[in-house]
Amino acid sequence: MLWEGREMGVRTLSLSWQFLIVLVLILQILSALDFDPYRVLRVSRTASQADIKKAYKKLAREWHPDKNKDPGAEDKFIQISKAYEILSNEEKRSNFDRYGDAGENPGYHQPQQPQSHHFHHFHDSFYFDESFFHFPFHSERRDSSDEKYLLHFSHYVNEVVPDSFRKPYLIKITSDWCFSCIHIEPVWKEVVQELEGLGVGIGVVHAGYERRLAHHLGAHSTPSILGIINGKISFFHNAVVRENLRQFVESLIPGNLVEKVTDKNYVRFLSGWQQENKPHVLLFDHMPLAPLLYKLTAFAYKDYLSFGYVYVGLRGTQEMTSQYNVNTYTPTMLVFKEHIDKPADVVQARGLKKQTIEDFISQNKYLLASRLTSQKMFHELCPVKRSHRQRKYCVLLLIREGTKSTPDFEAFLSFALANSQDTVRFVHVYSNRQQEFANTLLPSSETFQGKSAVSILERRNTAGKVVYKTLEDPWTGSEKDKFILLGYLDQLRTDPALLSSEAILLDLVDELAPVFFLRWIYSTSEYLSDFWDSVLHNNWREMMPLLSLIFSALFILFGTVIVQAFSDSNEERESRPPEKEVSEKTEKTETCFSKENNSKIPKKGFVEVTELTDVTYMSNLVRLRPGHMNVVLILSNSTKTSLLQKFALEVYTFTGSSCLHFSFLSLDKHREWLEYLLEFAQDAAPIPNQYDKHFLERDYTGYVLALNGHKKYFCLFKPQKTVDEEETIGPCSDLDSSLHLGETRGKPFCNPGSKPIKGKLSKLSLWMERLLEGSLQRFYIPSWPELD
Repeated sequence: MLWEGREMGVRTLSLSWQFLIVLVLILQILSALDFDPYRVLRVSRTASQADIKKAYKKLAREWHPDKNKDPGAEDKFIQISKAYEILSNEEKRSNFDRYGDAGENPGYHQPQQPQSHHFHHFHDSFYFDESFFHFPFHSERRDSSDEKYLLHFSHYVNEVVPDSFRKPYLIKITSDWCFSCIHIEPVWKEVVQELEGLGVGIGVVHAGYERRLAHHLGAHSTPSILGIINGKISFFHNAVVRENLRQFVESLIPGNLVEKVTDKNYVRFLSGWQQENKPHVLLFDHMPLAPLLYKLTAFAYKDYLSFGYVYVGLRGTQEMTSQYNVNTYTPTMLVFKEHIDKPADVVQARGLKKQTIEDFISQNKYLLASRLTSQKMFHELCPVKRSHRQRKYCVLLLIREGTKSTPDFEAFLSFALANSQDTVRFVHVYSNRQQEFANTLLPSSETFQGKSAVSILERRNTAGKVVYKTLEDPWTGSEKDKFILLGYLDQLRTDPALLSSEAILLDLVDELAPVFFLRWIYSTSEYLSDFWDSVLHNNWREMMPLLSLIFSALFILFGTVIVQAFSDSNEERESRPPEKEVSEKTEKTETCFSKENNSKIPKKGFVEVTELTDVTYMSNLVRLRPGHMNVVLILSNSTKTSLLQKFALEVYTFTGSSCLHFSFLSLDKHREWLEYLLEFAQDAAPIPNQYDKHFLERDYTGYVLALNGHKKYFCLFKPQKTVDEEETIGPCSDLDSSLHLGETRGKPFCNPGSKPIKGKLSKLSLWMERLLEGSLQRFYIPSWPELD
C-alpha cells in the first residue's frame, strides 16, 4: 500500500507538471495571437519602411508617457515600440509574416513543421543565468517605475549621447526574472529619485528587448550599472549602495570644473573674465566640499561660466565674506562680470534648489559686453530675426586688443549697464583679430584707422546677411557719443529702417580653439585613459581581439628578428675562410653558377654593359643579391672602344645566366680604388711604393674582376701575351714583367696606346668557364671601399 501511495504521488506530480507546461503553451499562443504589430502601428501588411517609420513617429508622439496622461499610455507606448522593432527589421518581419512570431534566431523556424514552432520557441527561451527561469510572456510583470526610463538604440544614439555633454547619465542594464536585479531595486529607486532631482539623466536598458544597445554599451551580464559623460562609458564596479552610486556619479564629473577659492586667489580668479570671456560664479557654503548639485551645474554651463567654491568654515575666507557682505550661515551664490569689486547678481537661500540655481545661472550666462570669439557665440548673442515682434539688435564695439582698460571701453560698459534691454545686446570684437569682420562694418575712410567704432546691427539670415548702421565718428566714450548712441536706440523702437546699410559678414574666427598639437595631446590622453580603464575593468571578452592583435604583432616582430639574427651569423661564418683558399667546385649557396644555368641560350642579341660609377656602385656591387656576381672590365679612355667590342664577344655566350652582370670601370677615374683591391691579390699585382716614378703610369687595361658583393671576394683575370705580341712590343716591358720592380726600373716606359689591344682578352672565355665552375682563386676583402 505504501508503494502504491508513492506511485500515486509521482503520477499526480507528473500530471501537475504536464498541466503547467500545457498552460504555459496556451498562454504563449494566446499572447502571440493577441499581439499584431501591423494592427498596433495601424499599417497594412504591404506597407513600406517609410510608411512604418512615419506611423511609428506619429503614434510615439501621441502615446509618449510624458505627454499623454492616460493610465494606459505606458503600456501602449511599449507595444508601439515593440511593434516598430519587429517591422523595422526585415528578418523579424518576415518571420512574423510566415509564422506569426518575430523570433530571435535567424533560420530557427522550419517551414516543414510550422505547427511545432511554439513549443521550440518556449524551449529555447528557457535558460539558466544568474536569474533562474526566463519566460517570454511576462513582460507586463516588469517594474512600472522603470518604464519611463527605458532606452532604445536610436533614442540612445540621437538623444542620450549628445545630452551627455551637458549632464551625466546613470544607466541600469536589467532583464526579466533577474533575482539580482530585484535585489538592488530598492537602492536603485532611492538613488534615482535623488539624482534625477539634481539633474542626472537616468536610463534603463532591457537586455532581452534591446540586445543591440546592451552589446553596444558593453554590458554582458545583468544587472549592470554604467555612467555616460561626454559620450564616454564608465562601468560601476562597487557594491550597489546609495553612497557608492552617488560617489560614482560625482567621479564622472571632471575635477577641474570647480576651483577652490580663498582670500589668496579670489582676485586672480575673478579677474579671469578678460582672458576667458566668461562671468565667474562663487558659491559660499559651510560644507568642506562643493555640493554635487553645484558640480552638476558647473558641468552643464562649463562653456558659459567659470565656477568657484568658498568654504566659509576656513580661516582664509574672512576677507571675501566681509567685502561682499556674505551671510556665512546661509548658502550664497554670487556672479561677477566685468567688475570684480561688486557682484552683478546675488541669490541666497537656505536650501538652494536645482530650478533656482538654473534660473539664476541662465540669466547671467554672458558678460555685460561679451567679446565675440566664435561664430557660435555670435549666433547666441545676436540671433537671427524671426519676426517683427522678435527683433534683436546688437550694439557692437570694434576695439583693438589690449585697450579694455581705456576710457572708451569703460564708457561702453557703463552705457551697457544703464541701457540693458531684452531686445538689445552689447558685444565687442577685437578688430585686429577679426579684421575681415571689422572691415565689413567700418567705412572705407581713414577716419577710423586705429580707433574704436560702434555699430548697431540686426542679423537677417544665417548666411551672414545683416543690416547695420555705424556711428559717423569714432567712439571715444564721451557724453556726446553716449547721447548719439542712445538716440539711435530710441529711434529703432519706432523706425527699424534706421539700419539702412546691408552687408554679408564672414564667419568669425574661433579665437579660443586649441591648436592642433594641444588637441592631439588631449585626444591621446583620453585614448590612453580609456584603454587603461578597459584593461582594468572591462569584460575580457571585449579585450580579446585587441590582445590577439598585440600578441600577433609581437610574435611576428620577434620571429623576424630571430630569423634575421641566425641568418646574419651563418653568413658571417661563411664569409671568413682563409685568405688563399681554393673554393670547392660546387657550392650550395651558388646555385646560379651551375652547368644548367651555364648552358642557357642568351636571351638578347647583345651584351648589356654598364659603367661602374659612384651612382651605380651600391646597387651593382655592394648590395648585390646573394649568388650574383658582377664581371668588371678595366679600361681607359683610349682603349674603351676596342676593349668593349672584344669583351662583348668573349662573354656573349654567358649572358644567358641571370646571375651574371657586366660592367666596365674607367682606369682614368678610379685608379686608386683598383690599386686598393689589388693589394689583396699580392701574387697577381704587388703594389709599388710611393717613390716609384712609374706608379701613376702602370697599365691595368684589360684586367677583368669578378666581384661577389654579398660575400666580399673577387676573382682576377690578367691579360696574357703571345709570342707575336712579344716581338711587336720590342724593348718595351710586358705586363707581367712590369709587375716586378727590379726589372722595370731604369728602362724607358712604353706608351700604353702602342700595345696590341685585341689579344689582351683572347683567353677571357676560358677564364669565365672556370669562374662558373668555381675553380678560380678567390681574394677576400674586409669591406668594399668607397668609389670616389
